[in-house]
Amino acid sequence: MAERIYKSFKEFYPYYLKEHSDKTNRTLHFIGTGLVIATLIIALFLKKFNLLFFIPILGYGFAWFGHFKFEKNKPATFTYPLWSLASDFLMFYHILTGQIDKKMKDY
Repeated sequence: MAERIYKSFKEFYPYYLKEHSDKTNRTLHFIGTGLVIATLIIALFLKKFNLLFFIPILGYGFAWFGHFKFEKNKPATFTYPLWSLASDFLMFYHILTGQIDKKMKDY
């Protein structure tokens, strides 16, 4: 079966959330994204730009472990890297603000 082509972020995000139905996977994404944000802030504040090297390792490491171990699916970033990155930050926001359960039900 051919993979669906998404033409907008609004159309893509519900798919992204469905690919993150496992709560442990979402938690690992949240941890990884939080560490990415913290690392970026620390690197810029301390002017330790070598810390930026760890950003993709932290972000993708937690996320991909969650997909392979708990979700048992292929990370969406392999097919939609930019929309997946944006979706990860939006999902982080929805988890942080307590909106994720509603968003998961809406889609």
